[in-house]
Formats: sequence, C-alpha cells, structure tokens
Amino acid sequence: MILNHLMGLYTHPKEEWHTIEQNHEAVKSSLSHILLIALIPAVCTYFASTTIGWELGVAEPLLLTETSAIMMSVCMYFGLITGVFALAYLAYWMAKTFDAKPSYTQALELAAYTATPLFMVGFSALYPSLWFMMLIGLAGLSYSVYLLYTGVPIIMNIPEEKGFIYASSVVTAGLVLLVALMASSIILWSFGLGPIYQ
Repeated sequence: MILNHLMGLYTHPKEEWHTIEQNHEAVKSSLSHILLIALIPAVCTYFASTTIGWELGVAEPLLLTETSAIMMSVCMYFGLITGVFALAYLAYWMAKTFDAKPSYTQALELAAYTATPLFMVGFSALYPSLWFMMLIGLAGLSYSVYLLYTGVPIIMNIPEEKGFIYASSVVTAGLVLLVALMASSIILWSFGLGPIYQ
C-alpha cells in the first residue's frame, strides 16, 4: 500500500524499519511511493512560483511565467526520482564492501523512505520565503540522515558498528548526488532553460 509506512517513520522510526524489513514490498510499491511523494515539492514550488512569488528579502516577490514554472517543476520531479534511484544503486553497490547482501529492492526501500522527509519539505514552498525554506530544509535533511542511520543496520542486515560507517558512506554519496543535481541545473540554465520572470 502506498504511504503505509509514512506515519510510523515519524512516530517510531526504528520499529517501522523493522516492519519494513519483515514485509519487503515489491519494487512497484517503492516506485509508487517515490512517484507520489516526489510530486509534493514539484507541485508546491510550481504553485508558489506562479501564484505567491518568492520573497528573497530585498524586493518585490518574484513570480515565474507558467511555462517556465511548469518546465522547472517537471525537471525537478524527474531529477528527484533519478536521485532516489541513484542513491539506491549506490547503497546496493556499496553493500558488498560492508559484507551485506541486500537485494536492489531493499536498497530502493531504504532510499525511498529516507528521502521522504526531504520531499515533504516541499510543503514549505507554500510560504516561499528563502530563510523559512532553508530552516525547514535543514530540519528535513537532518531527519532524513537520522532515518538513514537508523535504517541501514536494519534493512541491510548488518551490525550497528558497520551500519554507522555504511550509512556515513551513503550520506557522502547522497551529498555528491545533490551537488551533481545542482550542477546539472546550472548547466541547463546556461543553455537557456533557466527561470523566466513575469
């Protein structure tokens, strides 16, 4: 069932990771979760960019044209999904180093549920202030990292000592992926796919 672990990850994460580990779902369930949750930041930023306007603190709120906003939201949506799959692949690939033998489905579950708080940060775009978004984004990132550190030993079936180092490696890989997504955005902007303001 889509989103069936969402509340548990916020209220009792360790127990919920054990539930996820005992009842591995099919890839289509994790995929459905990712496709649905990734809509939150894409839709909210589209709405904020075209209707409310982004407050950067120095001038009038900035609004994007609808065409520009939808193009950027679609790119964001596919970029987020690609990032989750890439993180899952890296977690799966690095598992051999830590004597873990997870399936790709386990790595995808780990990546999907770990990324959920970051995607939920998208709701904060409905109050499009730069400082507010940064604070909420930091909280979402912190909770995602916490979920990763608690989930790796359980989902990947490895001791907690190795799980800490493994999770640290996955966090590092995730940060590299984030920088790569940001760099690709800048490259696309230089080709004329950047924002067009009203």
